[in-house]
Amino acid sequence: MKMRAIGTTGIKVSEIGFGCWTMGGPNFSPANGMPIGWGEINEEDVLQGIKAGLDAGVNHWDNADIYGNGRAERLLSQCFRKLGVNIKSQVVATKVGHFKGTAPYALEAFHIRHQCEQSLRNLRTDAIDIYYIHHGTYTGPDYDGTTKDYLNEAAETMHALKKEGKIRSIGQSAYTDEDFARAIPVLKPDVLQNKANLRYDPFIRPGCVLQKLMDQYKCTFVAFGPLDQGILLDKFDPNNPPKFSEGDYRNNRKDFAPATLTGIRGKLAKVKQRFGIDKLSPAEQTAALSSIASRWVLAHSNVCSAIPGFRNAAQAMCNVQAAKDQPLSEADVVWLRELFAGEEQPKWV
Repeated sequence: MKMRAIGTTGIKVSEIGFGCWTMGGPNFSPANGMPIGWGEINEEDVLQGIKAGLDAGVNHWDNADIYGNGRAERLLSQCFRKLGVNIKSQVVATKVGHFKGTAPYALEAFHIRHQCEQSLRNLRTDAIDIYYIHHGTYTGPDYDGTTKDYLNEAAETMHALKKEGKIRSIGQSAYTDEDFARAIPVLKPDVLQNKANLRYDPFIRPGCVLQKLMDQYKCTFVAFGPLDQGILLDKFDPNNPPKFSEGDYRNNRKDFAPATLTGIRGKLAKVKQRFGIDKLSPAEQTAALSSIASRWVLAHSNVCSAIPGFRNAAQAMCNVQAAKDQPLSEADVVWLRELFAGEEQPKWV
């Protein structure tokens, strides 16, 4: 497993990290009741998935306070302890911004501090390695009902937490170029995060707005969704599209519809043929497609880690296949980009 740097911090993360969103299980937005979690998890399966990641050299674990409203943070810590792993030997990221509790807005200074302390307690550690602002919308309600811009307040709080040693580096997740461009000069993050995969690459595409900002401000990029929640693994049958349980975010996604899955399957057939994997067993094809998808993301400038999700050891082993294979050639990178051109999805995950 190769390591890459988080900005100029000296923190090194594994090229393949693990996203912990699934570990929170089912969840619903307190604002509108929409599902924002995943299907129920088996904690022993998660434990074995974490062990498989650790055995393969994964040291980067991406969490958030909203994932199961703290459940994912607590479960990650519990699994490390069961496996005899000191959390300080790992690089653990978590986020603040979507879960507002009883505050008027989640990016109020007091709430950021409160959630930082709660995340530290959930993780059972004394410092968060990467602490992200979970979105780029800094405008929200104040206590008196007026609208307030929280950007400067949030930035000052994050830097104070870093100075106090409660966090080691600062991250910014956002969903538009405009939000990144507004936040980066003020927050001065070490690392950025958003979705990036073969079907959605506006934040890692050569010459894009965010690439220029990263070059200017010396920050790097963590890519979530490199496998597009399994869509790029050709695991879903267009004639029998998946059905998800209550509280599972994927119920909101239209990309699991038969027409979309059929179109993607056709493109993946070309990928299998080009890379000589079309004659492999289904399990081997899945691992190979996972490797190709993650290596494609990792081939782009400023990307320091790709963080697919996992629910069990089999998915974890599939995720880390990319670490065992050689980087893609530039010709393959370009060919894949052209094959999936026009596949862009909405800015939200």
